[in-house]
Amino acid sequence: MLESVLIANRGEIACRIIRTARRLGMRTVAVYSEADADALFVQMADEAHLIGPPPARESYLQIEKIIEVAKRTGAASIHPGYGFLSERAEFAEACAANGIVFVGPPASAIKAMGLKDAAKALVQQAGVPVVPGYHGAKQDPDFLRQKAYEIGYPVLIKAVAGGGGKGMRRVEKAADFDAALEGAQREAQNAFGDPRVLVEKYILSPRHIEIQVFADGHGNVVHLFERDCSLQRRHQKVIEEAPAPGMTPEMREVMGRAAVEAARAVGYVGAGTVEFIADGREGLRPDRFYFMEMNTRLQVEHPVTEAITGLDLVELQFRVASGERLPFAQEDLPIRGHAVEARLYAEDPEKEFLPSTGKLWALEFPEGEGIRIDTGVEAGAEVTPYYDPMIAKVIAHGETREEALDRLAEALGETIVAGPKTNAAFLKKLCEAEGFRAGQFDTGFIDRNLDMLGVGPQPRDDVAVSFGAAALVSREIERLRMAELQKSDEPSSPWSIPDGFQLLGTRSVGMPLLVDGERVEAREVFSREHPGASTVAVGASDPWVDEEIDREVEAPHGFYVLRNGRQTLVQPYDPFDVDLEHMDEGGSVKAPMHGKLVAVFVQPGDRVEKGQRLAIVEAMKMEHVLVAPSDAEVAEIAAEPGAQVAEGARLIVLKTEE
Repeated sequence: MLESVLIANRGEIACRIIRTARRLGMRTVAVYSEADADALFVQMADEAHLIGPPPARESYLQIEKIIEVAKRTGAASIHPGYGFLSERAEFAEACAANGIVFVGPPASAIKAMGLKDAAKALVQQAGVPVVPGYHGAKQDPDFLRQKAYEIGYPVLIKAVAGGGGKGMRRVEKAADFDAALEGAQREAQNAFGDPRVLVEKYILSPRHIEIQVFADGHGNVVHLFERDCSLQRRHQKVIEEAPAPGMTPEMREVMGRAAVEAARAVGYVGAGTVEFIADGREGLRPDRFYFMEMNTRLQVEHPVTEAITGLDLVELQFRVASGERLPFAQEDLPIRGHAVEARLYAEDPEKEFLPSTGKLWALEFPEGEGIRIDTGVEAGAEVTPYYDPMIAKVIAHGETREEALDRLAEALGETIVAGPKTNAAFLKKLCEAEGFRAGQFDTGFIDRNLDMLGVGPQPRDDVAVSFGAAALVSREIERLRMAELQKSDEPSSPWSIPDGFQLLGTRSVGMPLLVDGERVEAREVFSREHPGASTVAVGASDPWVDEEIDREVEAPHGFYVLRNGRQTLVQPYDPFDVDLEHMDEGGSVKAPMHGKLVAVFVQPGDRVEKGQRLAIVEAMKMEHVLVAPSDAEVAEIAAEPGAQVAEGARLIVLKTEE
């Protein structure tokens, strides 16, 4: 076994690798950026070394810095995790050149599978079916537009390099092709340093099914069954499960054999995933699946495979990298029960899943039979705009799919996160969705059911607001009591304490609040029927109705109220705390999150129509298009392309007609 390992990654996967390495008796070395100085994985490692500023290109993507730390600390191996340098052949080559074991496949295999066009040509020669489309080198926009016409709409534009949904656009009609191509190329360049794309036929009712493969350096290759990753949003996986619903033994054997052959074709070693798209219109059929790509690394969703096989894939990676043989053959591998994983993200489903950053004022996960939590953060940590906003992976295992989904839904309902908004309620509704439960789903399931899943603006939760406002009242009363006690040793007059004391009648006192940044007028209610008590009413709600919340979390600036998986921030309203720069609410297009202003498509004096593209903001490696809220004239461009902008910053000022 290897004596030590440097983890060239961060967050959840770094913590995951450290846990297994520690169990195997390996010394662990972490590298971190300035933004991660206090991160959980830095605390867990035996030693940790700073490698640069927060942007990944200046830290986690710096091969020379990471190799230098490995040499200086005497690390016997480097584990790249997933993302960052995990699929960079030059990183594997640099490790080999410096006598460091790369815990992953050979550089030749990474190169062979790193470009989707070349990979598809390679696996075709091995007899693996591929999606019809153009996979060539020519990138002229007019040529690609013509190829899309020949293939037939809808088509999918995909970055040749990389994955994770970046540089990918579905195009329904020819009129949208140019804008989609431009966006895909720009996103691919930013994410992978390579703007090239391919164009494929979009498969109707597509199911995304992938096969986990494992190979040693002695010619042994097996598959560890399949995972279904069809529940996606913007081509990014949301929920994954194993085994795939509706999978037949015949289909599993054919797909498994194809995946193994693809791995053999490139001399693969270690953990890898061969991803297929299946036409699910008539169920899963052996003659209707196609190779998409091979990820030459560990996958985010590997825990569901671990749950149904009982294997530790990171341990297997270390053993194979040490030169050991696989300890089993294909026929030795059973499937035990069913497992489902949900990706808990700091994002707001009510605002088109915009990333949500900030301090985690509370973070608690449930414990129970069949529940596993993989996380890289803890309460008090900061979700920054520099990296993927994943908070945790919540994994549930059960004897049946129904039991696993029940456990996952319950676990998500018991998860407490205060600070950044999360997709916890959305994920719970997904687990409970009738169509998904019945196995009637494909990659478009989420987009077709947004309303049912609570996506988009939701009504204000006045019950949550009432609880938060009542907490503010209690805190203010306690503050005034303490101030009064400190001011004099003499007993305070009850008339000097603003606790709602009165002799007769029922009255209410106006209370201005900020609720998730918007002004709300509440009222504190005092009643003869409830002597000595007050409550807060918002809207037309009955202030004395007995309601429940999940949790109330105090922060210096207010109270976070968690109810039914949603979070409401209630703060006192200060009329003197006004942001003068952003007072012109009606005419400003603002940054929806902290990020980089990638492009501006208009100039002062331009006339724009409602829904027209105005600008693009990039955050956490994904692009977000800003459109005109109404017909208007562009009055001002308030930020330059390339600038880092804060959430709420004014970008474009529009002048609407009276």
